[in-house]
Amino acid sequence: MLNYKKVRLKWESYCFKIIGRWRSCPITCPINRPHHRYVFWSWVGSFLAIAATSYLSLKTNSPLLMAPFGATSVLIFGVPESPLAQPRNLIGGNLLAALVSLTILHLFGSSPWTIGLAVSTAIGMMQLTGTLHPPSGAVALVVMMTKPNWHFLVTPTLEGSLIMLSCAVVFNNLAEDRTYPKHWL
Repeated sequence: MLNYKKVRLKWESYCFKIIGRWRSCPITCPINRPHHRYVFWSWVGSFLAIAATSYLSLKTNSPLLMAPFGATSVLIFGVPESPLAQPRNLIGGNLLAALVSLTILHLFGSSPWTIGLAVSTAIGMMQLTGTLHPPSGAVALVVMMTKPNWHFLVTPTLEGSLIMLSCAVVFNNLAEDRTYPKHWL
């Protein structure tokens, strides 16, 4: 009888976690909406960074742009004060995810279990090294799905990340109410 009550309480607690706490969430929006001026700066910065990376990719005939940079753009221009958007996380997270997934790819190939292994290992390594950058999970996925060679570490991972970072540093600091980065290391 006692076990039944414990199981029931754990189950209710688990269900409550999934449902969420409605009273703690504002009715209008769960995320504070920034001032329209801030939204404009985020829009322009993101546009310029992605356009510049794409332009340089075409001009150099080098694949500098990859899908995870769209999510990186959200962080470095939408929430530049976030710890996940700082240079250490952007560069370190992307390089670490690429390195981990390339290693797994070349040792074990690409299959459903190695794809899961690459993403989860990249997340764990980023957590251990303090370089967590959510778009880097997508970098690991890109590696496992496209099966690139080791040069992927340099192009697009390092070079593309540096272009995005440079755009964020230059552009975010043009606005009076923005400072980027909060820290380099």
